[in-house]
Amino acid sequence: MSDEQPGIPLLRRREIEAGVLGPVIRAFAQEIGDERALQVVRKVVAELARKGGADLAQAIGQASLTAFAGTLDRWREGGALEIDMLEQSETSLSFNVTRCRYAEMYRALGMEELGSSLSCSRDLHLARGFNPEIELVRTQTIMEGAPFCDFRFRKPDQAREPEAGQGPDQE
Repeated sequence: MSDEQPGIPLLRRREIEAGVLGPVIRAFAQEIGDERALQVVRKVVAELARKGGADLAQAIGQASLTAFAGTLDRWREGGALEIDMLEQSETSLSFNVTRCRYAEMYRALGMEELGSSLSCSRDLHLARGFNPEIELVRTQTIMEGAPFCDFRFRKPDQAREPEAGQGPDQE
């Protein structure tokens, strides 16, 4: 990942980033407003995550959902996440995060309102950078007060039968 340094656990990296970015974001928010400042932050974070996902796929040498699932150990490093795996296949990766030390860290730093923009918003963009066909549905996060995060990654199966009226000879 281009924005990740080997040997530095992601949780520690996010803590360092928050210590620098938090005060900067808050200063910009005072000048241009909370919503606009967070829009800019989310845009920058999304682009960094997309690039990181693309770099990760290149480093691994493949961009399958199975390969993406193999990167979860980096997310969990040092007990950063506790995950309850529900399904893992070539086309589906479903799990719940039952403990998120990222959320705990942002709360401890007094930056709970920034955690979603600095961390949670990365997830879809990282996956899309890894492989643009990967979809993520997540309806809740611990960061936003839910009891668990529900991650449902999906990569449509390219070998499925075409739907009625969608065959190669029909328009």
